[in-house]
Amino acid sequence: MSLARTPAALDALRRQVRLIETADAAARTVLPFGVPQIDERLPGGGLAIGALHEVAGGADGALHAATPARFAAGILARAPGPVLWCLRQRDLFAPALAQVGLPPARVIFAEAGDEAGVLACMEEGLRWPGLAGVVGEVGKLSMTASRRLQLAAEKSGQMAIAIRRWRRVADAADLGQPTAAATRWRVSALPSSPLPTAGVGRPRWFLELFRCRAGEAFDLEIEACDAKGHLRLPAPLADRPAASRPGQGRAAA
Repeated sequence: MSLARTPAALDALRRQVRLIETADAAARTVLPFGVPQIDERLPGGGLAIGALHEVAGGADGALHAATPARFAAGILARAPGPVLWCLRQRDLFAPALAQVGLPPARVIFAEAGDEAGVLACMEEGLRWPGLAGVVGEVGKLSMTASRRLQLAAEKSGQMAIAIRRWRRVADAADLGQPTAAATRWRVSALPSSPLPTAGVGRPRWFLELFRCRAGEAFDLEIEACDAKGHLRLPAPLADRPAASRPGQGRAAA
């Protein structure tokens, strides 16, 4: 290499090193759930920021995606900044997001006509600084598309959440296909927590983490997000000995 080109080559190398350092720092940054039974099983003690995560609903939730949408909203409610939410259809119930701590004033809704448009919108949104995260509803998520989102999230240091939503229950089998997501979750609605008096208690979910990069799979019952996006263990489970927790001893993903 000639001396005339050395400074330019060094500058290019320094830029590459800075990009790698930024991506590594983003990958090490996490957003804890605040529930030890969850955070202890996640690398770094929380959900990785600067990464792609997938959330799907169980049973009919695979079609309407109401429960995974509330789970995703609760996560981003605890992160600072606005949220870009990319939609395929106009059926997202904004008051439900507000109930878990994500009011409409914090959400930028972007309507896309198809899944390709949603994926493109998510990737473009990840290029803009200052967002708490980017959410998109998709059915199919190929390895190529998920890798693009993962790389974009790493570069920007923002969280991307893909809500897997299908038109038919049979199509939910696509969830078994590999992707580049750091974590893959399934959230199913359960009967509400009982109250000592007549009334409806706090909603419950059955939370499954069935893929976690450098972590272990597990499942447990959890009380749904409150008005600030916080999850909570039901009282009988919170008082249970550690050895009796659901999912204890399952193989790592």
